[in-house]
Amino acid sequence: MSRNILLLPGDGIGPEIVAEAEKVLHAINNKFDLNLGFESALVGGAALDAVDNPLPEDTLDKARKADAILLGAVGGPKWDGLPMEKRPEKGLLGLRSNLELFANLRPAILYPQLASASSLKPEVVSGLDIMIVRELTGGIYFGQPRGVRELENGEREGYNTYVYKESEIRRIGRVAFEAAQQRGKKLCSVDKANVLEVTVLWREIMNDLQSEYPDVELSHMYVDNAAMQLVRAPKQFDVIVTGNMFGDILSDEAAMLTGSIGMLPSASLNSEKQGMYEPCHGSAPDIAGKGMANPLATIISAAMMLRYSLGEEQAAAAIEAAVNKVLDQGLRTADIMSEEGTRVSTHEMGDAVLAAL
Repeated sequence: MSRNILLLPGDGIGPEIVAEAEKVLHAINNKFDLNLGFESALVGGAALDAVDNPLPEDTLDKARKADAILLGAVGGPKWDGLPMEKRPEKGLLGLRSNLELFANLRPAILYPQLASASSLKPEVVSGLDIMIVRELTGGIYFGQPRGVRELENGEREGYNTYVYKESEIRRIGRVAFEAAQQRGKKLCSVDKANVLEVTVLWREIMNDLQSEYPDVELSHMYVDNAAMQLVRAPKQFDVIVTGNMFGDILSDEAAMLTGSIGMLPSASLNSEKQGMYEPCHGSAPDIAGKGMANPLATIISAAMMLRYSLGEEQAAAAIEAAVNKVLDQGLRTADIMSEEGTRVSTHEMGDAVLAAL
């Protein structure tokens, strides 16, 4: 039975990096006889330009039927002047909410070949391997009411609602505890329970869940301290679990510890293990079409897709080994270039991973 992969190239460098990942997926499909099928659809700014909708119904229908989704990136200054409901990012948020992709897994791994690319000292980041589990469909990004209103004195006021239900906290907590069980058995829950009632509940539920996972060491940290500790001593963390907004910020910070956000993948899963996989970086419109984009985060995202949604561990490991081999060879795109490296284009990097496979 064929398993359907939906490709959503999106905007900016998205089509370039997804094209390289697609090449790798076709090769791995043939190598391991995975019986994968592929189709494509529009999302974000590309969909706005074509049909005036950042998430066309056809795209959403294909996404619902897909076993897994590989996304490039959405957004760019071209669409910044549009009303909020027409922004490209609404397409991404719509996919997350409609598919109930509540669990965002963002690994921050420092490849040893790129230790010099980090802005931190090698002894601080060498061997870094953190998994951030971010709740993705609740919190302040989705809470109601929200908007901008005019007060009686004529002044405008913007407002958003930070809200989590107990069930939402429990399900993301279980994902995080299970991730910790598969790793170093340490879980740090990040909140702001000293000032935000919603995160008082968050902390209470995490403490309650720990009895189900007695082999996992649970700790708590306020988000401001967590941001500082990620820079001061990042290797103290194994798995971090936090809400939508805090996770958005901390995962980008953790990504930069590794030297380049262009190296880091992500997975967004629902309760059925259907997932959307994407690089952590944005659409980078300033380098779109120049062959400068790093496709490795997208290629590693494809490996995560094989592992988490399709259960193909051997195929996933083969892709990751190929990426390591390419880095060992000294091949570098502009974002990870060092004095010793050989600079290659987006297409050349994809071809190098193919050759390593």
